[in-house]
Amino acid sequence: MTKKITISLAVIAALALGVLYGKGLLSVHQGFWPPPSLSVLVLEKQPKLAPSGSFSDAVGGRHALDAFRGRYVLLNLWATWCGPCVNELPSLARLAKFTPGLKVLAVDWREKPQAVDAFLKSHNAGSLPTLVDDSGALMRGLGAYGLPMTVLIDPQGKIIARAAGPADWGSEESVAYFKRITAS
Repeated sequence: MTKKITISLAVIAALALGVLYGKGLLSVHQGFWPPPSLSVLVLEKQPKLAPSGSFSDAVGGRHALDAFRGRYVLLNLWATWCGPCVNELPSLARLAKFTPGLKVLAVDWREKPQAVDAFLKSHNAGSLPTLVDDSGALMRGLGAYGLPMTVLIDPQGKIIARAAGPADWGSEESVAYFKRITAS
C-alpha cells in the first residue's frame, strides 16, 4: 500500500513541476541561485540573447561579444569615475583568476584605452584585460542605465542573470558559485 502512495505522490509532484515549468513559473536556471554574497545578481525569468555589441582593447583591436559563445561570460560595465565600480575591480580580477571556466570581461564605458589600462594596474586589477565600450553601443544594447552593471551570459549567448550595482565577485562563496555553474 505504501508503495502505491509513494508512486502516486511522485507522479503528482512530476506533473506539478511540469505545469509550473510550462507556465513559466519555474526556470531551468533555478538550480543556479546565487549565494547571499551575490544577492545583487538576479536570475532572468526569460533569458534573452545578449546584444551583438563589440568593444576595443588596449591596442585598438575590436572584439565582438559573440566571439565568446560556447563559454560562460561575466560582463561588467564600469568607469573610472564610478566609485562602486572601482571598488569591485579587484574582486573581479580575483574571480577571473580562480574561475578558469568563466570569462570575466570588465568593459569600461567610453574612456581612452591607455588610461583604462593604467587605471586597472594602479587599482589591483591589472590582470583584467583592458576593454572599452568606446561607442556606448554595448551599454545601450544591454539596457544599462547606471554603473556598475553586470550580466552573466551562458554558453548559448543568452543573458541568464543581471546585477545592477556592485558585488563581491571575488569572495570564496562567489568563486565557488561560478565554479559550480561553469562546471555543468
